Amino acid sequence: MTLSPRAKTELGTPVPTRRLPRYGFHTHNEQLNGRLAMLGFIALVAVEYKLGHGLLIW
Repeated sequence: MTLSPRAKTELGTPVPTRRLPRYGFHTHNEQLNGRLAMLGFIALVAVEYKLGHGLLIW
């Protein structure tokens, strides 16, 4: 574990900083996923507009 320079209690005892896990929900991953979902949705709307009907027709 690494110690940050500010990670000290009032008594002067160093407090270890926690390392983030390499899995799970992270801000960067969630932003990337959201942006790709928005691009996919816009692409779907553009294709449906170009075809003149929805893609899920029977």
